[in-house]
Amino acid sequence: MDAALALSARGKGLTAPNPNVGCVIVKHGRAIGRGWTQPGGRPHAEAMAMAQAGEAARGATAYVTLEPCAHESPRGPACAALLIAAGVAEAVIALTDPDPRTNGRGAAMLRDAGIAVTTGIREAGARTAMAGFLARQALGRPQVTLKLATTLDGQIALADGSSRWITGPEARAHAHLERARHEAILVGRGTFEADSPRLDVRLAGLEARSPRRILLTRGPAPQGWEALAGPAAIGALEGVDHLMVEGGAATAAAFLRADLVDRLLLYRAPILAGAGLAAIGDIGLGDLAHAHGKWTLADTRMLGSDRLEVYLRG
Repeated sequence: MDAALALSARGKGLTAPNPNVGCVIVKHGRAIGRGWTQPGGRPHAEAMAMAQAGEAARGATAYVTLEPCAHESPRGPACAALLIAAGVAEAVIALTDPDPRTNGRGAAMLRDAGIAVTTGIREAGARTAMAGFLARQALGRPQVTLKLATTLDGQIALADGSSRWITGPEARAHAHLERARHEAILVGRGTFEADSPRLDVRLAGLEARSPRRILLTRGPAPQGWEALAGPAAIGALEGVDHLMVEGGAATAAAFLRADLVDRLLLYRAPILAGAGLAAIGDIGLGDLAHAHGKWTLADTRMLGSDRLEVYLRG
C-alpha cells in the first residue's frame, strides 16, 4: 500500500475532479502491475495497473488507495467491474470513496463477486495523499495551502519591499515542486502589482505542470489570469482541488480570517530582518487562548540552510 500511495502522488494536481489514486497488483510476492490516475482523470489507476498485469492479474491481490469506483461513465467502465472481470482474488483498500456514486458500493460489488476485501490499510496516508479530493467532497471547495517564506523574525520583505531572496535555492526549488502539485495558485492585487509574479514551475521536466494563476481582486483579471472576488468564492473554481496561496500579507490574512487554510508551508531562513513587512496581516485574533490548538506539525526538514515546517489544521 505504501507503494500505491507513492504512485498516487504522481497525479496530485493533475486529476481533478477525479481523485489521484494509486494501485499496485501483486502476485506471488511480486508487483505485476502499477498504475496511478492519469492527467484529466482517465485512465483510472486500477485500469492502468491491470493493463500492465494482463492475464497474470487472475488470482492476484490489488492494493488500491481508494475504493474502486462502482459507477459507469462515458469515459470508461467502473473499476470494481474491471477488477472482477480480471479475476483478482483479493482487494486491499486504504480508504472508502466518499463519492455517493460509489461510497461502499465498490467494495460490495467485489465481495458479491467472491473477492476478499480488506479496508482501512494506511487510511491516514490515503487521506493525506487525496486531501484535495476529500476537501472537495466534504466541503465543496479545494484544499488550501498557504505558503510563507520568512525570516526568523517573521518578515517576508525588508521595509522597502525587497524580498529577493529570503530563502535559498533549495527551499525555492521545493516551493516550485509544491506548485506542480496544485491546479491553481493565488496572489493578491498588491503582490501582483509589486512583483509581477510568474507563478510558474521552473524545474526541469515539470514546466508543463505550472498551475493556473488566480488573482484575488474585485476587478477584471489581466490576460493569462483568472479573477476571484474573495476567499469564499474558491468553491467555484472548477477543476481545482488543490489551491496554493502565495501572497501577500493581506491575502494570507483574508484566508486565515475566513478559516479557509488547511495546510501551512512555512519556509524559514536563518536571517533577521528587523523592521520589515510582516508575513501576515490582522487575522482578527482578540485572545491568545483562541490561537492554541489550531495547527499540528506534520513535517519538518532542512532545505539547505533553510527550515521547512508543514502544519495541518488541528
